[in-house]
Amino acid sequence: MSSWFVEVTAFKQRMAELNQEIRWVPEHIKDGQFGKWVDNARDWSITRNRFWGSPVPVWKSDSEEYPRIDVYGSFEEIERDFGRLPLNAQGQPDLHRPWIDDLTRPNPDDPTGRSTMRRVADVLDVWFDSGSMSFGQVHYPFENKEWFENHFPADFIVEYIGQTRGWFYTLHILATALFDKPAFSSCISHGIVLGSDGNKMSKSLRNYPDVSEVFDRDGADAMRWFLMASPILRGGNLVVTEQGIRDAVRQVMIPLWNTWYFFALYANAEQYDAGARTDSTDPLDRYLLAKTRQYVEQLTAEMDAYAIADACDTTRSFLDVLTNWYVRRSRERFWEGKPEAFETLAAVLDVVCRAVAPLLPLITEEIWRGLTGGRSVHLADWPDVSALPADDTLVAAMDQVREVCSSTSALRKAARLRNRLPLAALTVVVDDPAALEPFAAIVADELNVKAVRLLAADSEEAAGYGVEQRLTVNARAAGPRLGKDVQLAIKGSKSGDWSVGADGAVTSGGLVLVEGEYSLEAVAGDAAEGTATGMLPGGGFVVLDTVVTPELAEEGLARDLVRAVQQARRDADFQVTDRIELVVAGPAPVLAAARAHEALIAGETLATSYTVTEAAPVGAAEVAVGEGEKAAIAVSLA
Repeated sequence: MSSWFVEVTAFKQRMAELNQEIRWVPEHIKDGQFGKWVDNARDWSITRNRFWGSPVPVWKSDSEEYPRIDVYGSFEEIERDFGRLPLNAQGQPDLHRPWIDDLTRPNPDDPTGRSTMRRVADVLDVWFDSGSMSFGQVHYPFENKEWFENHFPADFIVEYIGQTRGWFYTLHILATALFDKPAFSSCISHGIVLGSDGNKMSKSLRNYPDVSEVFDRDGADAMRWFLMASPILRGGNLVVTEQGIRDAVRQVMIPLWNTWYFFALYANAEQYDAGARTDSTDPLDRYLLAKTRQYVEQLTAEMDAYAIADACDTTRSFLDVLTNWYVRRSRERFWEGKPEAFETLAAVLDVVCRAVAPLLPLITEEIWRGLTGGRSVHLADWPDVSALPADDTLVAAMDQVREVCSSTSALRKAARLRNRLPLAALTVVVDDPAALEPFAAIVADELNVKAVRLLAADSEEAAGYGVEQRLTVNARAAGPRLGKDVQLAIKGSKSGDWSVGADGAVTSGGLVLVEGEYSLEAVAGDAAEGTATGMLPGGGFVVLDTVVTPELAEEGLARDLVRAVQQARRDADFQVTDRIELVVAGPAPVLAAARAHEALIAGETLATSYTVTEAAPVGAAEVAVGEGEKAAIAVSLA
């Protein structure tokens, strides 16, 4: 069948040049799937032999003896040559078939007057319509000419990755041909949404969670976050599962809400009308403020680059710092009613809500309005980070402290030493121990160790531990990406031809490995018995004394009693400020721990009356404490 074509091959080189001006997300689409498609572009067949569609505005002589072709571009031109416009059954101008086909006129080039100009029967391919969207949507050039010229190219467009051969491509063809510009400045090319069975999501298959149930159970923010934080915005495919949506609640929404709940709980208990401040000199406050500044700067850059999944990763990491580090380490300060703690957390919550509002619009609205009394977080300005202190040195040091605590906690877990069980000592070996010296007490308290020893990595004492790193390449994980080169990586890991960069990147045999393709472990050559060794992600290692003496075991039991009493307080619906009368009973080890650490237990639980007895009191609740021990605990309002 004959067809009308756009001669794309005449300007495909210019299409390739203009493609370089476009920001693609993910970036590999530019020179990959889209770039290669443009490089191999062929002439584009733009007509179809159908009834419905946009008619081809071409009239052709029905006489081969007197050939003529007329192409029309406006109502004005049609009316000029035909004396009227095509009218539908309602008498309205209508360019569709069959009314457009009624327009005929004698061929001006035929002196005999016998041939007629008739419209060709074809209609335009609907993809030609899609490529005309930029100007067609505003009826350019007949209307909105100035507006269009000031708004073209578009800031960004979004569609699934298959449109590299569809809408993205047709827009690019016509923009290049007509305006010598790209049609869009940025293009987000997402992957395909798959159902829980791995097939493309389909209404007929019903292979996806019921949206209404998800909204009712987990909230719309959870679904929104799940989609934005997923591989789909990096061009990958996404399997929609209920567990994935619930993970968004557990990992992001609950930590953010719990921080707000913690703040409101203590602020109300202290009857403290907290303002916001960003000039606290307390190390934890200053660290959080400086970390918040870094977070907003990074988040802004990622969102400006349309890297939404990266912005979600950055937010998740920051919320871990906020909830699992700052709030936990600052509980005592809030309990004591320190004004700078309240004012710092109020300032950070305000900034975080405004920054995260595009990602979690509903929960941030609730928190921000409760915090500030303002009308809406979505009417507030984007955070100005210049109001927050910049202290990269403090942030780097505290981040390393967090690494020390995380690695040591992993050693505890591996050795099955519960967190409430105090241990004798921790040795930390790093390049710059002086940077961590001011925070040794924080490390000791966080890890529940009696002493923290800091050593330089190049010292003789550190060398005495005989610790080195060992790299193991996971061939099954790295093989699909590296192919035959995976053998080079494996050989490098065994021969010592590997390294860890300052940014944490691992290279083996000259090949960069990605997370999941390798494992790093600490190997202690002459480690003393009763110790556990772990490597730090940023370099260095920790050595934990794992020997549990009777005194340490007894104190651990006392701390478990504190936890059990606090749970009994919650079960009784006591307020955080309520004073109680406490009675503890149990076997000999429990009684010994309760008597030896009376001050600790009574102080932590706000007990004004403290009794240790062998006989279980009336109404006492039996709870498990320590390792295999049970205690009977009774609490009542003092």
